[in-house]
This record gives sequence, C-alpha cells and structure tokens, in this order.
Amino acid sequence: MLNRVILIGRLTADPELRYTPSGVPVANFRIAVDRPFTNAAGERETDFINIVAWRQRAEFAANYLGKGRLVAVDGRLQIRQWTTQDGQRRQTAEVVADDVRGLDRRREEGPAPPAEEEPLSSESSEVGEGEEPGVPTPWEDE
Repeated sequence: MLNRVILIGRLTADPELRYTPSGVPVANFRIAVDRPFTNAAGERETDFINIVAWRQRAEFAANYLGKGRLVAVDGRLQIRQWTTQDGQRRQTAEVVADDVRGLDRRREEGPAPPAEEEPLSSESSEVGEGEEPGVPTPWEDE
C-alpha cells in the first residue's frame, strides 16, 4: 500500500509552532494549492490544505518559512476523527510532512536556513581523479 502526497503551494499564514507535553516540536500551517485546470467560468480554483510537521521539520518551518512563501511538502495523508465536548463527531484531513522545502527566497532579510550541502563551484581549481582540467563533466551543463 502507498500513501504519498507531494504538494507545491504558498503558505496562507506563518506556521504555528507548539510543543507537546514531552517537549516535541510540532508546527501547523496551511498552504494554498491551485488546481491544474479551470472551472466553467475560466478561473482556477484553489485548495487550502492543512499541513502538520514534527521535530526538525517543524522548527525549520517556524524559523524560515512565512506567509506567502512558496513551499514543497512531501508527506502522507492522514484523516483524524474526534468527538467534541458536546458529542458531535468531527474529522479533518491533513498532510503529515516528511519533508518541507522553501522554493523561493525570503522577501525580508533574516537568518539564512542551514545549508544541507555546499555546491561545488564550476570555477573550482580542484580536478577529480580521472578528470582533465577544462573538460566539462556531464553535470556542469545543468
């Protein structure tokens, strides 16, 4: 069985960071995702999807993402059910994020997100084993 969701959209508000009683960070936010087709009036419709991020992903979202940012979310769909205090049954659908990435640059200056890997510069003077200087490698065209 497979439960995988990949979304690209814009945050509708800043992520809300909270902590469980045991101290685990959890962030909740909503993203607006345009549908890939137009309705009968020729307008694109938008879905507003709730996202839940835990631990490091929650702290990343709260520290580096904000309203209006374009983000990619990779995760799984979860349907939660509960009963309210007055006895009504409720349910909600949300995506539990396995990965959250900012796809655009921040508008205001702030702390830079941690770098996952430093890209190699094409101007690097180091030559790898079996490579000739000045000969482009296949990945340098990208």
